[in-house]
Amino acid sequence: MADDPKTLVSTEWLGQHLKDPDLRILDASWYLPEAGRDARAEYDEAHIPGARFFDIDDISDARSDLPHMAPPVEKFMSRLRAMGVGDGHQVVIYDGAGLLSAARVWWLFRLMGQENVAVLDGGFPKWKAEERPTEDMPPVIRDRHMTVRFQNHLVRDVTQVSAASKLADYAIVDARAGVRFRGEAPEPREGLRPGHIPGSRSLPYTTLLNSDKTMKSTDEITAAFKDAGVDLSKPVITTCGSGVTAAILALALERTGHRKWSLYDGSWAEWGMFPTVPVATGEA
Repeated sequence: MADDPKTLVSTEWLGQHLKDPDLRILDASWYLPEAGRDARAEYDEAHIPGARFFDIDDISDARSDLPHMAPPVEKFMSRLRAMGVGDGHQVVIYDGAGLLSAARVWWLFRLMGQENVAVLDGGFPKWKAEERPTEDMPPVIRDRHMTVRFQNHLVRDVTQVSAASKLADYAIVDARAGVRFRGEAPEPREGLRPGHIPGSRSLPYTTLLNSDKTMKSTDEITAAFKDAGVDLSKPVITTCGSGVTAAILALALERTGHRKWSLYDGSWAEWGMFPTVPVATGEA
């Protein structure tokens, strides 16, 4: 894998840069309730030296009933400043699942106009498997100003996705498991209709990962999108259950050089409960 401080870096790269003064590391671990894991407790027990804990449920839009929607610009700036993350920093984000929620925070940074941000390939499991250093103490934090330039083109709402579904001028790609896409399994959140956005294609995010939760090569990623029936000549909208794993598809597209992508922030948590939008079941 080629290290890229704007998308994805290896554990080797992070190990070499661990003491860089302008490096900031974020533990963005997050799990669905059925996983039975406490992300904050795991961070307190052990994390990569210098890492701050990024809580995607807290750093979100509290005005929305939907889970962990992108926060207002002012909230993002104030929370990150309090964490000592700001302009001029190289940010590396990891999670405890290998590659799951870290991509969501990568997307948030990109949404806020911050480009010097990468996901740690293989995450904390790979870091620990290689017996690299960990600590259980919080880092010393000093405020750092952050300049935000909101990138509207990287996010889509239900109205925009509904139009894209009808006009077919975007490729819509769903990162959920195939059984959920087809409507054959219940959604983990109550009250949601089963199925998928009409016209969307199924590409479970796990398809893009190796057995050690590292991301596959760019050629393999491109092949996976094409095998899923995704027309890469079009701009792409990624979606999933609640906007978390959709960011893995976005990160993968960015890795391949496909820059015309955006993320449906509400994802199925919104579409599945919205009464005026259609739902499809079965294969795409």
